Amino acid sequence: MPNIRLLVACGTLIAMAGCSGGGGASSGANPVTVPAGWPQISLGTVATGFAQPVHVTHAGDGSGRIFVVEQAGRIRILDNGVVLPTPFLDIASRVASAGEQGLLSVAFPPGYPAKRYFYVYYTPVPGDNTVVARYRATADNNIADNTSETIVLRVPQPFGNHNGGQLVFGPDGYLYIGKGDGGGGGDPLNSGQRTDTLLGKILRIDVESGAVPYGIPSTNPFVGMAGYREEIWALGLRNPWRFSFDRGTGDLYIGDVGQGNFEEIDFQPAGTGGQNYGWNIMEGDSCYPPGTVGCNRTGLALPVFVYAHGPECSVTGGHVYRGSTIPPLQGVYLFGDYCSGRIWGIRKNGAAWENALLADTTLLISTFGEDEAGNVYLANHSNGELLEILSP
Repeated sequence: MPNIRLLVACGTLIAMAGCSGGGGASSGANPVTVPAGWPQISLGTVATGFAQPVHVTHAGDGSGRIFVVEQAGRIRILDNGVVLPTPFLDIASRVASAGEQGLLSVAFPPGYPAKRYFYVYYTPVPGDNTVVARYRATADNNIADNTSETIVLRVPQPFGNHNGGQLVFGPDGYLYIGKGDGGGGGDPLNSGQRTDTLLGKILRIDVESGAVPYGIPSTNPFVGMAGYREEIWALGLRNPWRFSFDRGTGDLYIGDVGQGNFEEIDFQPAGTGGQNYGWNIMEGDSCYPPGTVGCNRTGLALPVFVYAHGPECSVTGGHVYRGSTIPPLQGVYLFGDYCSGRIWGIRKNGAAWENALLADTTLLISTFGEDEAGNVYLANHSNGELLEILSP
């Protein structure tokens, strides 16, 4: 997840840069002058009381329910504006939850209402690996069977940070998995560039074909290539904490958390794969480590947006807005920074990318999420608020 540690002086989980962002205790916002041609946005509280929320999604089942993942190992349901008292899933007893570890995301496969199983990503006790596992719902659609686990993928985690954590089913029906580089400053194991490890990658696997524990899509970019793990879909990533597909185009947007100087948004056009996003040859659009002159950028896919550290320190990838309530926001990719609470929009205009600062909040933004209608939400990791992006 975002670069976080426990700072006792701040009294809450705060990003590595310190106590910027006003401590995240309020959903208030500072005034922002939005450039001409960009929409104004506001934030509205939808629900409160979640414990360190880290992921927000829906089941695609027509129910309108919103699922909120809590870092300690529970998934809560928001149904018609009410947070249900019983967790949908509670595996807190098997989850290592400290710093960047925990239950980090949930994904529902296409056709979930008939299948009634789903997938989660978490760091199990004692925290030296990460797991993708399948669970099943009970006869009660709002409660899963906590004992129904089937482990699909287990990856050793050499350090406690840079766990990645995102699961999402793509438009092609395959499961995409975000893996951090395994932690340690500067990628000491060179995981981002190595092709014999799953760390520092986005993976694409087939969990719906019946293959055990999973299948490899024949169209994965490195199938049959010596020295490559065939699960790899993209490489050169440090910690792709949150990524998402544009439901309108199928394009993939990746928020990759930086090292000490830069945060970046990466882009993958629909139907392509195999990109190398540069870590640890580069951090953002600059050679790494700092001071390096003339690094080899040949074959690297450079970010479409980079911002420097200051009050900012850890990007939280978001979603392209495809809701119907804010027409001027259509096609804008919304994302934020965990430390500063700022929210930006980027959009493609021909071959160029445009960007604008849309909001300056006091939130510790741990995640963005969508509902079935394409409305976009975000979560405040500090006080457990779930908020919706609205027009003023």
